[in-house]
Amino acid sequence: MTVSENQDAISVADKSFPPRTWGRAVTELVAEGIALSEFATPLLTLDRGALDHNVATMFAWLSREGLRIAPHGKTTMAPALWDELLDAGAWGLTVATAWQAQVAQTQARWGAGADRILIANEVVDPVALRWLEAELATHPGVDIVCWVDSIAGVERMAAALAGARRPIPVVVELGAPGGRGGARTRAEALATIDAVAASGVLELAGVGGYEASIAEGRTDAVLAAVDAYLDELAALYRDATGRFRSGARPIVTAGGSAYFDRVAARLEHLAGDADVVLRSGAFQIHDDGHYAEVSPMGRVLGDVPFRSAMHAWVRVVSHPEPGLVLLDGGKRDLSFDEGMPMPQRIVGIDRPDSDRALEGGGIVKLNDQHAYLRIDPASAGALPVGTVVRLGLSHPCTSLDRWRRIPVVADADAADPVVVDAVRTWF
Repeated sequence: MTVSENQDAISVADKSFPPRTWGRAVTELVAEGIALSEFATPLLTLDRGALDHNVATMFAWLSREGLRIAPHGKTTMAPALWDELLDAGAWGLTVATAWQAQVAQTQARWGAGADRILIANEVVDPVALRWLEAELATHPGVDIVCWVDSIAGVERMAAALAGARRPIPVVVELGAPGGRGGARTRAEALATIDAVAASGVLELAGVGGYEASIAEGRTDAVLAAVDAYLDELAALYRDATGRFRSGARPIVTAGGSAYFDRVAARLEHLAGDADVVLRSGAFQIHDDGHYAEVSPMGRVLGDVPFRSAMHAWVRVVSHPEPGLVLLDGGKRDLSFDEGMPMPQRIVGIDRPDSDRALEGGGIVKLNDQHAYLRIDPASAGALPVGTVVRLGLSHPCTSLDRWRRIPVVADADAADPVVVDAVRTWF
């Protein structure tokens, strides 16, 4: 499926789009068959084939497991990409803030709004709570659920929601010592559930948490800690049985993009009575770094991994000394919080690729607008000034947020990829 939000005109605000495209719709350029070589560098692209592969792979696994997913929208903040997930069968969307929920409610589903949203965060801002109350009161078919993890949180919400026309559904979050949000013990979570019931303006929609905030990696000890946490979440659900809101299945939600296999193993037995909802969001884009290392897909779940759908394209601007190449993409363009960009191929439209020149080298430093690429001094001839290099990236959450509109190419491995669409982001 192609993305079709592109009747609005391209402008100078769309980084690296060629000036000849300003004032024109993306659909016009796609009809012309515009090639990537017409774009300026630096540039971020998405790969159509990889996007389709990742969504198909994930939803096939979910179907086999009998699980639901509300993919985390903060990863892309791209309503067109959210719609592809909803069209594939997503149960709903997850967001992290009330503003992101507002974007989802007005821009998803081709502008009609998503009708089921999880705000996987505590919402105690009175402005946000008043919006949420008004949205639910005036749209009875919409279900927006936020989190709460303490009696203090319940009290703050109740104060802001006095006189609410419709109870606000909440998931009580269970955390763990040293983790992020969430009640630190099951007893604290149950006390919070009691406070929800007594509030008069909140109702219990489910229980949830985030296992990746308590562990990192996939050692036996880490997986044991993740499993123990998920077992405690299942126990909280059982303790809360009979206290969930009427007229809707209870929600049990966990699962980022690193341990969704463990969520399936420990929580899928609850799916007969509850909606067991994953919130994994990175799988759609995936990457060549962090998630390539930690995702279970293709490693412990079958033998077909996700593929990175994002690449950066940068240009050599200087050879100031032997073995050092400066590229025209930096911190304003490229993610670096989960690992440096990785040189993958030298793009040679008029000559064969010379990717061997990149072997053993790597980007060692980023400035705002430059990347420092170290290579074997003997390979300098393969990277003259003006050469374009494709980079692999790590962590989609901090890659897409630097780009307002991102070209989608048919095949990022082609000699000169053809642009078949573009995705607008709402960061």
